[in-house]
Amino acid sequence: MKKHVLLSAIFILGSLAFAQNPVIQTCFTTDPAPMVHDDTLYVYTGHDEDNADFFWMQEWRVYSTKDMVNYTDHGSPLALEDFSWADDRAWASQCIYRNGKFYWYICAHSKISHGMAIGVAVSDNPTSGFKDALGKPLFENGSWDHIDPTVFIDDDNQAWLMWGNPRVYYLKLNEDMISYSGTVGQLKMDEKAFGAPVESERDKNKKYKDSYVEGPWLTKRNGKYQLLYAAGGVPEHIAYSVSNNITDGWNYAGEIMPLSNTNSFTNHCGVVDFMGHSYFFYHTGKLPKGGGFGRSVAVEEFTYNKDGSFPKIMPTDEGVKPIANFNPYQKVQAETMAFSSGIKTRQNKKEGVYVSDIHDGDYIKIQSVDFDLASSRKFIVSAASGLRGGKIEVRIDSPKGRRFAELKINGTGGWECFEEFSTSFFGKPDGVHDLYLIFTGRKGPELFNLDCWELRAE
Repeated sequence: MKKHVLLSAIFILGSLAFAQNPVIQTCFTTDPAPMVHDDTLYVYTGHDEDNADFFWMQEWRVYSTKDMVNYTDHGSPLALEDFSWADDRAWASQCIYRNGKFYWYICAHSKISHGMAIGVAVSDNPTSGFKDALGKPLFENGSWDHIDPTVFIDDDNQAWLMWGNPRVYYLKLNEDMISYSGTVGQLKMDEKAFGAPVESERDKNKKYKDSYVEGPWLTKRNGKYQLLYAAGGVPEHIAYSVSNNITDGWNYAGEIMPLSNTNSFTNHCGVVDFMGHSYFFYHTGKLPKGGGFGRSVAVEEFTYNKDGSFPKIMPTDEGVKPIANFNPYQKVQAETMAFSSGIKTRQNKKEGVYVSDIHDGDYIKIQSVDFDLASSRKFIVSAASGLRGGKIEVRIDSPKGRRFAELKINGTGGWECFEEFSTSFFGKPDGVHDLYLIFTGRKGPELFNLDCWELRAE
C-alpha cells in the first residue's frame, strides 16, 4: 500500500471516530506555547523533521484559531538562520505580547559558547516579521542547561524569564523585554519544591515522589504562582509546583498529566484561558510515523479546582469541542483546517502558506461550518498544478457524506502558478455541519496545490 493511501486510511478511521488530536496533522509539531491576543489564540511550536533520529529541529512555527478546532497554519516565521549565533537545535520557545510588540524567546545551540543559549526575536505582528532583537544570545555561559524558556508578566508589570534542565534558572527582564536586571538566579531544587533534588544530590537508597526535568511553564492563579514542568525522567509526565514568591518558597503540588499512552517519551505543556475556557496544550507521538522524535501538539479543555489548583488531565484522541461556528462565506485560506489526511503545507513569498502534497483520497476537514449564514451557490478555489490536476468534491458530515459540489482542477503550467476555478453547488446545506474537501484524481502522482477557497452566492 502506498504511503499516502495508508495515511488516508488511518486518518479517515480517526475522523469517523471524531478524533481532533493531534490538532496539526500536516507536519510534526512540538513544545506548544499558547498565547491569546485580541480574539485569537496563537500556538507557537517547534518542528520535528520527518524520519528524525534525534531532536534535529531547524525552525519554529505558528498556528492560530478562533474556535479551538479549526487552525490556520502561518508557516515558519522564525528559524535557526534568523539567529547568526545559532547553528543547531531549534528547541522549545514561548512568545508574549507587550507594548505593541511580540517577543519570542527561543533556545538554540550557540556557535559562540558551544552550549545551549537563550535568544529573543521581536515583531510587530504575531505571525510574521520576527527578527533577532540582539544579534547575540540574551543569555549563555557554555552550559547545556539553558533550554525551554518560559516568559511571564506579573500583576505589577514585572516580566520574568525562566528555563532549564536539570535546574530552573530565572531572570528579571527589563521593560524593553530584551535586557535584564541583576544576575541569573536559580530556584532551590529540593524535595520540598519539586519532589526530589537534582539527580546529583539524591540519596540512591531513597524513593522520591517526583522530580523536575525540563520544559517549565510559569503562570499565576488566585494570587499563587504555578510552575508546570516535564517531570519524572524518561518517560516524562507533567507535574507542577506552587509558591507565593517567584524566586523561592516553591512547594511540589502533584501531577497534572500522569504517564499515559501518548507514544512519546517527552512531554511539554502550556496552559491558557480563552473565551471563558481553560486549555491544556501538550504533545504526543500519535501521528502516523510519530514517536519520541516525531511529536505532535494536542489540547484538552479542563476546569480548575475551586482553590485554583489543577485537576488530573488525561490525553484524549477526541480533543476539545468548538466554541464557535465557522463562517465559509469569506475567503478561507486552504491551510485552515480541523483535520486532514495525507496533505502537507508549503510557503512562498507571494502566496504565503498553501496546501501541497495532495494525492487521490486525501482530504481536508473544516469543523462546525454554519451554512445558515448565507445561501451557498458557488464554490471557488485558487489552485495550481504542474501536471494534469484533479478534482475537489465538497461533502458534509463525513468523507463519504452528501456531496454538494465537484470541481475540476486543470493543469496551470506550474505548481505555484495559481488560477481561479469555480463551480455551482448542487443544492444548499442547512444548519451546522462538518465540511470536507475530498481530493480525487490519478492514483500515484501529486494532483495540485490549493491556496484558498470560498463559498459565494451567485
